[in-house]
Amino acid sequence: MSSISPKNSLRQLVWMTLALFLSYLSVAMAMPAVAVHVSQTLGFGNVLSGLAVGIAFLSTILSRGWAGRLADERGGKVAMFRGLALYAVAALLCWVSSLPALRHDLTSYLVLLAGRLLLGLGESFALVGMLGWSMAAMGPARSGRVMALVGIGMYGAFAVGGPLGLWLLEDLGFAGLMAGSIFLPLVSGLMLWRIAPAISNQGRRSPFVQVLGLIWKPGAVVGLQGVGFAALGAFFPLYFLAHGWQGAGYGLTFFGLGFVLVRLMAGSLPDRIGGAPVALASLSVEALGQTVLWLAPNPALALVGALLTGMGCSMVFPAMGLEAVKRVSAHLRGTAIGGFAAFQDLAYGATGPMAGWIADHFGHSRVFMVGGLAASIALLLTWRLRQDGSAERASKVGVP
Repeated sequence: MSSISPKNSLRQLVWMTLALFLSYLSVAMAMPAVAVHVSQTLGFGNVLSGLAVGIAFLSTILSRGWAGRLADERGGKVAMFRGLALYAVAALLCWVSSLPALRHDLTSYLVLLAGRLLLGLGESFALVGMLGWSMAAMGPARSGRVMALVGIGMYGAFAVGGPLGLWLLEDLGFAGLMAGSIFLPLVSGLMLWRIAPAISNQGRRSPFVQVLGLIWKPGAVVGLQGVGFAALGAFFPLYFLAHGWQGAGYGLTFFGLGFVLVRLMAGSLPDRIGGAPVALASLSVEALGQTVLWLAPNPALALVGALLTGMGCSMVFPAMGLEAVKRVSAHLRGTAIGGFAAFQDLAYGATGPMAGWIADHFGHSRVFMVGGLAASIALLLTWRLRQDGSAERASKVGVP
């Protein structure tokens, strides 16, 4: 455990969050740009565009347990630096996919998929490593605040990276965008190089499946919450282009603004009042935002829907993440975070191709109807989770 004072550890966490923001730009800039590149440059349909966006989450899902165990056993710093290195190599592969020397759209697409898979692996190690490193330094009492601040770095990157990625795509092409993405994680690594590692207390290791059994309920909630964000991230630009509206690149910006605003205002709420009440309010707002997107008659109202979606998604991960880490011992927090995040990854990975199929058959707006339904189901599950928790606490009253 780190011996850094609380004041200095908070300053250090802010610096680490800034480094995460820079590295995550390589993820955020690519998310809408890949969908447009596959659809318009390579000439493939919505399903393959969604697959190119969502396939990154396949390797993320499969590697969360590995990343969590590495963070628990060797420290979050080791895991995070492995993730940053993979970010750079993934961006290099995506750059190679755009080279004219390949001379075949299918070959370019397959190389792009390989890069996206590697990017997902890097995301797994970077995020779990960052969370494990930060929580070990800050202590368990501030786990909710750590997850809230880390989320600001991630989704702040989405707010900036969405329009920036589409602008670079238009101005420099896909190759130029990917070339820039190679260097961002390297800068982050230089920022974090001299910060001391922090490792939680050691103890008996439990199988990953056993940890999943303890955290699956909050994991299911965060997974359903992720459908709305994944749909917005992958298909908001195509949704606007299909309607002939201007401002396609600002969906993630409005989402990110709402997300960061709520994190700044309510980041400490899960630590203070518990995760379930915060998640109930958040999921209600997300469901509203997705409904507004589904029914929006003009681009201004669609951007309001993106803003509300960001505000609603903002606190679900730290709220349910706090519920998840409370279910395991301190030395298993990295594994628990990895397993918990895998539920959200599963939603992200499945949403891309599923939303592409829905867009092809029923129109782009129906994608957000599905996102609203998923948030509503998550709302019901959270209510049940809260009821179960209340019953468990009540059963312990008077027990010696």
